[in-house]
Amino acid sequence: MILCAVLVLGGAALLFLGFRGLRGQLTRNRYVGVRTPAAMRSEDAFELANRAAAPAMLAGGGIAVLAGVSLPMLAATSSVVMVAVFGLIGAFALMTVGGVVGNRAAESMPAPAPAAGCGGCAGGCCGVLKQN
Repeated sequence: MILCAVLVLGGAALLFLGFRGLRGQLTRNRYVGVRTPAAMRSEDAFELANRAAAPAMLAGGGIAVLAGVSLPMLAATSSVVMVAVFGLIGAFALMTVGGVVGNRAAESMPAPAPAAGCGGCAGGCCGVLKQN
């Protein structure tokens, strides 16, 4: 019963994140979504990465929920274990694929321009004031 709850709740969380990512409603944060360095560069990169990752996240969440819901209907212990393992592995694999696709999408975006008054120090402000 605990395994059913884990699969259903984990799948529901993936479905929720995938849905919010697809709609562009995830804000850049440190906890959920695609959080690679390329995705965290800007709000636009984060949104693009999570939109690209959303279909795989939704599929992974769907697999986990279906596996969790079907477990109580199975009679044999071996089939319960097999469905649970395939549900967990499938959800994790699709979540990983979504992260990779999202990261590649974020990497394809051009890097943001350096901040004004920075002096062109490769995009990071080094604290050196330009003297004229």
